[in-house]
Amino acid sequence: MKKVTFLALLFISLSALSQSKYLTKTGSLNFEASVPSFEEVAAKNNVVTAILNTENGEFAALALVKAFRFKNALMEEHFNENYAESDKYPKATFRGKINDFNHDNLSEAESSKTINGALTFHGITKDLKDISLIIKRVEDKILLSGSFKVLVSDFEIKIPKIVANKLSNEVKVDFSFELIKK
Repeated sequence: MKKVTFLALLFISLSALSQSKYLTKTGSLNFEASVPSFEEVAAKNNVVTAILNTENGEFAALALVKAFRFKNALMEEHFNENYAESDKYPKATFRGKINDFNHDNLSEAESSKTINGALTFHGITKDLKDISLIIKRVEDKILLSGSFKVLVSDFEIKIPKIVANKLSNEVKVDFSFELIKK
């Protein structure tokens, strides 16, 4: 009887914990490092996994680097082989916490929040502070989007001199997630 009671309590507590998680495997992450008068340097990744813990506002996202798609196949190849070195560093991750997060206050009206966390790319982890984001709840989904900027040099990515004037050191990153209750 004790085992049955223990197992019942274990399953109840696990299901209660899972109720506080929202997840997606189809998040969107885009970046652009273009310089005026040169070919666009931009990529999209629409298979980003993300999870939000609604009890405490903790958020994590994972993107496979090889899933970034460019308009130009050669640019995509150079990105993976020479800059991101995606065979050596196959994942980009972000772990953070939404400031002043309260799941009960979310509604269909957009609200502005900030998130602090750490971005890991190319084997380097950088702290990011006060990233602006928009968040809202629509039925059983949480929609979260925003953008931030990082420097290529912060992640020790070497840009050959021959293309240095065609690529910005500052990269704008946009993200969008439609998270569903797990």
